[in-house]
Amino acid sequence: MRIALITLALACTLSPARAQTHDVKPTDEKALKTYNNAVQLMSQRMEAAALGEFKKADKQDGGHCYACQKQMIRLGSEFDDWKTVELAAQEMIADAKGDRATAIAHYEYGVMLVREATQRHKEELYTRAHDEFTKALAAYPGFPDALFLDGKALAQLHQDDAAKTRFEEFAKMQTADDPNHQRALRYIDNPELARARMAPAFALTTLDGQHISMDDLQGKVVLLDFWATWCSPCREALPHLRNIAKKFEGQPLVVLSVSLDANEEQWKKFVAENQMTWLQYRDGGFTSPISTMFSVTAIPHTFTIDAEGVLQDEHIGDASIEGKLKKLLAQARELRQQPQPQAAETAAAK
Repeated sequence: MRIALITLALACTLSPARAQTHDVKPTDEKALKTYNNAVQLMSQRMEAAALGEFKKADKQDGGHCYACQKQMIRLGSEFDDWKTVELAAQEMIADAKGDRATAIAHYEYGVMLVREATQRHKEELYTRAHDEFTKALAAYPGFPDALFLDGKALAQLHQDDAAKTRFEEFAKMQTADDPNHQRALRYIDNPELARARMAPAFALTTLDGQHISMDDLQGKVVLLDFWATWCSPCREALPHLRNIAKKFEGQPLVVLSVSLDANEEQWKKFVAENQMTWLQYRDGGFTSPISTMFSVTAIPHTFTIDAEGVLQDEHIGDASIEGKLKKLLAQARELRQQPQPQAAETAAAK
């Protein structure tokens, strides 16, 4: 499973200037023709062939096609073509103009190195990622996402004191309602979590008006269910999910269903008619924020998350998960009996 590592939260403050000057099609006539062919292949869902054409167009354009490079990074990471990803990232850095664009280019390269390190389990890649985040912060010190991911890279390198410093800097810059603010405070208390396979830090407002975030649910097991009213296997799995919600009622378990329905009224009607009384949220589609964070491409798709927020299991289809839930609930009850750390609150107050 490939879960999105982080989104560019600074898109509103950093990227527009870059986009206006660099996010353009190739200037070379031959490169433009190749680029348009790649776009056509994308529309036909022939991503592997499109990647080859984007690479060709970028080369024909002298390595200056920013639009090509973005696709090379995105598609290259999907197909584990890390050589192409790194080439595109390095070209972005070489073409960056000004501190903000330079910071973004180094940051994006760092993100790709972290992703590659996660896939290939190579410590050297985390070291290189740390170098890129350091360069991003040198160019633009007020870059919270770079601070956060640098903390993650340092934690993977077991440089826990340096990682805590990064998370403390990040926490001071972000408001308390930011999902990653809560996550950073937890990493300060327990750097081991920064090395774990944590569920993405999301926040949402449910159908009944509850505002929750992943880290608000600390201490509880979470069963995250992606579905849609138009999905026949999802409808077939509904009785099983309803049974789980009823069977474990009153225990430290949160069942959260995330709908990919585009039609809000149809979704609300279905939820009411089928007595889906557990937490409900409509994300709106496969490319919507929460679905993208969890890299959901097929439904029904469930994720089981333990009381620390660590991803434990995932299933595509209607799989039996009750045994796993029982074990995780037992662990959650044990965790509740342990004294809670206070370091995070102290660090946030400094």
